[in-house]
Amino acid sequence: MLENQIDTIVALSSGSLPSGLAVIRVSGPQSRNILKTHVSDNLKPRSAKLLRIKGRNSEIIDEGLVLWFPGPASFTGEDCVEFQVHGGRAVVSALLGSLCEHDQVRLAEAGEFSRRAFENGKLDLTAVDGLSDLIASETEAQRRLALSQSQGALRELYEGWRERLIFIRAMLEAEFDFSDEEDVPEEIASEGLQRVTTLIEEIECHLSDNRAGEIIRDGFRIALMGRPNAGKSSLLNSLARREVAIVTDQAGTTRDVLEVHLDIDGHKVIVSDTAGLRETEDMVEMEGIRRAQDAAAKSDLIVWLHEGPNEEPEFLETNTQILAVQSKLDLKNGEGFGVSVKTGEGIDELIQKISEEVFNRIDVAGSGLITRQRYRNGLVRVLEYLRNVASASGSQLELRAEDARLAGVELGRLTGKVDVEDLLDVIFSEFCVGK
Repeated sequence: MLENQIDTIVALSSGSLPSGLAVIRVSGPQSRNILKTHVSDNLKPRSAKLLRIKGRNSEIIDEGLVLWFPGPASFTGEDCVEFQVHGGRAVVSALLGSLCEHDQVRLAEAGEFSRRAFENGKLDLTAVDGLSDLIASETEAQRRLALSQSQGALRELYEGWRERLIFIRAMLEAEFDFSDEEDVPEEIASEGLQRVTTLIEEIECHLSDNRAGEIIRDGFRIALMGRPNAGKSSLLNSLARREVAIVTDQAGTTRDVLEVHLDIDGHKVIVSDTAGLRETEDMVEMEGIRRAQDAAAKSDLIVWLHEGPNEEPEFLETNTQILAVQSKLDLKNGEGFGVSVKTGEGIDELIQKISEEVFNRIDVAGSGLITRQRYRNGLVRVLEYLRNVASASGSQLELRAEDARLAGVELGRLTGKVDVEDLLDVIFSEFCVGK
């Protein structure tokens, strides 16, 4: 928990200065007093008004838009004020300094506005994660996925499952707690177990998503691999449209893994140039090859560059899908698909093939996508408990009910309903100050 939770917090919530506009947010019990002190007008809730903004000494700091959000109908659930002023450093510094002169008013910590929104029930943890992803989104696909999550797509799914588990647990407990009562139907637990089976199938389907959500959020990873001088660095430069990697005729130039981030049809694609694979006694080159193998293991697709026709991948230790591409088509006539970075031949076709691979991986139907390993790990634990419920013998109703309870607890951890205190500092530290 953050200390001094009753403090009113203030922060610059817009971009770096100087700028055309700066947004300063205020949240907490002193917000109404700040409003009365710094502007001389009573504001209607959630209505912007152009006003002169004063310091505590009544000197005019700036003229800008002011908005008043009485709690709980605000982002944080507390009383909030927003000042939209000119984005000069002196203006922002003067206003922040004047606001912090009030008692129990201080500058906000990173993510503190969002944390208060969570603690006041305005957001659950999946929505918080979605909001963080929305701020960091680089591509259209990331924006759409993050917006859906921030608006509650995963919360509705996981909370729906948790509510069904509560009902299943009640059915299981009813049989062993009230089995002698006449108004309790016999074998009431059997219906609960049928519902468990259905729930298991739904969660298994949710998990069998080919990591679509994580690929959209973190990027589709491609490793350029091949023997030395196969043209990997030249292709990386061509895809990036800038000189990223050093290109020479000397074999073994690339020793480390170089990455570029691309936007291909609205999706984030991370392309890595790696060391050429061959037998070598050079210790530095051996380390480069080890790093190349590690990049291959972590990639979603390997683009294997080769100069000769139908050359098979060599020295490659991975099960990752491979796309074979013949390089340097301007120097030779090859068989199969190939590219030339000098003439541009095949580059557009390669990008199209990559786009098709990305869409094949993320073409998943369903309500919400898993975007973090934390969600995946939690759902795997939920499945373990539910399978225990489904497999236990009829004489172990108490154990089944306990496993159903533990499954519900795990689902509650995903949305922040129960036992997540150890996660909060990590989650909210990822936010910028002012959000």
